[in-house]
Amino acid sequence: MAEPKAEITDATQAMLDSDVASTALGIAVDRARDGHAVARMRITEQMVNGHDIAHGGYVFLLADTAFACACNSYGPVTVAAGADITFVASARLGDELVATAEERTRYGRNGIYDVTVHRETAEGRDVIAEFRGRSRTIGSN
Repeated sequence: MAEPKAEITDATQAMLDSDVASTALGIAVDRARDGHAVARMRITEQMVNGHDIAHGGYVFLLADTAFACACNSYGPVTVAAGADITFVASARLGDELVATAEERTRYGRNGIYDVTVHRETAEGRDVIAEFRGRSRTIGSN
């Protein structure tokens, strides 16, 4: 069976094509349109810190990538004006993390987006982190 085609706007795909950081980490974007995005990343040996858990910076980067895809899904160039993250649980080597970004509001050239990072388990979803990003549109297509 063929892999399902990712549902990504042209504007977001153009941004991703130039995103060396996300590509180097193996981040895959499954969806990016209408202020919503889903991105995934597997925790590799290089991402584990001295406590044998995923370094928080990598979790933040995954959430930030999903945020960027959601807020750029409309087309105009949009960047982060600020963001914060709350770590809820630890991720471990081999975990596949999924970041789901949802637009909360857009006003003028600004936006607010929430991103939940989770991993799938036999019992359901374990939330790893909650991220809130604030965006600013700075350009056009």
